[in-house]
Amino acid sequence: MTLLQFVAAFLFAIALIHTFTAPFFARLAHRYPRHEGLLHLLGEVEVVFGFWAFILIIAMALIAGGDVALEYAESRHYTEPLFVFVIMVMAASRPVLELVRAVVSRIARMLPMDMTLARVWLCLWLVPLIGSLITEPAAMTLAALMLSPLVFRPGMPEWLKYASLGVLFVNVSIGGTLTSFAAPPVLMVAAKWGWDSSFMFLHFGWKAALAVLINASVVSWLLRRHLIEAEIVPTSHEEGVPRIVCLIHLFFLAGVVMFAHHPVIFLGLFLFFLGFTKAYARHQAPLLLKEALLVGFFLAGLVVLGGMQQWWLQPIVANLEPTALFFGALALTAITDNAALTYLGSLVEGMSDAAKYMLMAGAVAGGGLTVIANAPNPAGMALLRGGFRNRVVTVQGLLFGAILPTVTGALCFLLL
Repeated sequence: MTLLQFVAAFLFAIALIHTFTAPFFARLAHRYPRHEGLLHLLGEVEVVFGFWAFILIIAMALIAGGDVALEYAESRHYTEPLFVFVIMVMAASRPVLELVRAVVSRIARMLPMDMTLARVWLCLWLVPLIGSLITEPAAMTLAALMLSPLVFRPGMPEWLKYASLGVLFVNVSIGGTLTSFAAPPVLMVAAKWGWDSSFMFLHFGWKAALAVLINASVVSWLLRRHLIEAEIVPTSHEEGVPRIVCLIHLFFLAGVVMFAHHPVIFLGLFLFFLGFTKAYARHQAPLLLKEALLVGFFLAGLVVLGGMQQWWLQPIVANLEPTALFFGALALTAITDNAALTYLGSLVEGMSDAAKYMLMAGAVAGGGLTVIANAPNPAGMALLRGGFRNRVVTVQGLLFGAILPTVTGALCFLLL
């Protein structure tokens, strides 16, 4: 272990501690109003990893020189943060959201249950599975925006909000495994391991769909009495988007998904999308730029900090037996992004098919335990935390909400 590796591991640990203690800075902001702006900034979970990544680059410059620090920063691949930013803005646009709401509402009317309960159940079950087609970040954005007025609202018991958030995070993490291109941890290994969409569905997808169904059904049943009393009043701007505008938004969304690995193309499409929304502003709502930028900043910081953790993570992945590897991945994904974990596994030569399966299963099953466990989680956190007490989502609360859905997903992957 070199000095630089030690410093990088130390700063990564500090960033983790900072993530778990972010609410403390929010409380300090009220106690010291003179520095309220700075403390509120440090209390934003999405800012944490970007902040400490900046500190890492400064430390690298002091230890190894400015050229080394710049070379390292420029060697990182920022495609995923850029993609999540773009897809989050597009998926949250008014025409796309209105179209998905209409589809969910139409299906809900056909179900033999209360309308509001049916909508919540579909948002927790169907929308995460659609993430296998439109990508997990898009599914997380759509589900969060539709669930916000239904579940994450005043009057809902706090423990039910955490239970719903945990189910949403876990279901999105495992719900993207029906195909080989939608879930970040799958994307990291699909080409190298030869896993196409048919392989993913046969070995992971149907098991994930069953776990998603169980999780969504259980939490919806717990929510039923509180949801029946909820009155959802549509706002005036949710009406009147022409179908052609919705179709054009879907075209842009599909184009970005198709070219997810080519930032030059999907950023170009995004610029055209921004021009279209400006030209037809009367059919639009304000774009979700601030929240999407914060999430992209979070993921970019994770890319920079996580790139220096290979020296201790990879030996753990390489030296565990398949079953131990499953539980090791389940635990490690809580403190590092699951896509980074599977990527490190792809660097290990000679892994057995059983070990590959267990690594992937553990990584996606544990993707809801913390905000950093899965790339779409910060998006969900940014959109939903306003519904929690003091606008704060605690680490222990999220863990409480995610633990049982995680066990359900783990059992389905291990026993079926």
